[in-house]
Amino acid sequence: MEPLVLVQRFSDKRLSGKVAVITGGARGIGAATAKLFAQNGANVVIADILDDLGHTLADSIGGKYIHCDVANESDVKSTVDLALSWKGKLDIMFNNAGIAGPSGSITNIDMEQVKYLFSVNVNGILHGIKHAAKAMIDGGNGGCILCSSSTSAIMGGLGSHPYSSSKEAILGLMKSSACELGVHGIRVNCISPHGVPTEILVGAYREFLGRAEMKAEEVSKIVAERGSLLRGRSATVEDVAQAALFLASEESGFITAHNLVLDGGYTSAISNMNFIYN
Repeated sequence: MEPLVLVQRFSDKRLSGKVAVITGGARGIGAATAKLFAQNGANVVIADILDDLGHTLADSIGGKYIHCDVANESDVKSTVDLALSWKGKLDIMFNNAGIAGPSGSITNIDMEQVKYLFSVNVNGILHGIKHAAKAMIDGGNGGCILCSSSTSAIMGGLGSHPYSSSKEAILGLMKSSACELGVHGIRVNCISPHGVPTEILVGAYREFLGRAEMKAEEVSKIVAERGSLLRGRSATVEDVAQAALFLASEESGFITAHNLVLDGGYTSAISNMNFIYN
């Protein structure tokens, strides 16, 4: 009997020759994704306001860096234009940039801070979809647009009021954009992480617990113990990067208008029912 031969479906360079833009790409989830995309053959443009980190990372992966405040539409347009002038096309747009915004009771929220939050978290993604879609339509070869949302968009109590509402708005924008752009072969999807120890989450824990010295490792431990069905396991920036790679690659070619939730099951089922199974 002939031995069973397993055919590897995924190539080692799943984004070979693709051109990708990642906003908020200088650190955290964006940086991890930029590295993974480059490892898989993509030409990556990193857009951020953290110039030193962005330049260093771009140089290390053979990519490009551009200063980009996503709240300013002209900055986003310039970012897409850089990708087009560099490689002549845009295949992947990862709208990842975002901020935490104001916290506290809804009875005393500073509305000017809320307006700024929405200018980054919602308008920034709208700018990204707008200019990426135009470039992809003009290119005629379809494309992939990804947007960072959050589990706070689908479950109450996981973020501040303004942050949660901004992240839920992104889900609606993703779905409506997917409806329009599918005819051009452009897929639009969201990624909603939970408990990833980014600057935003660690900062929120520091404020909530009153511990300015709190480390990312401590946040991960809390999430592993209380914020997942997978005991001892918390999300990492690499987990999100792998999800972005899947959605950006041809393996997800029939997936659009989808919100990929990375939460260890937390928002889908309660985690304290072991008494039923024991």
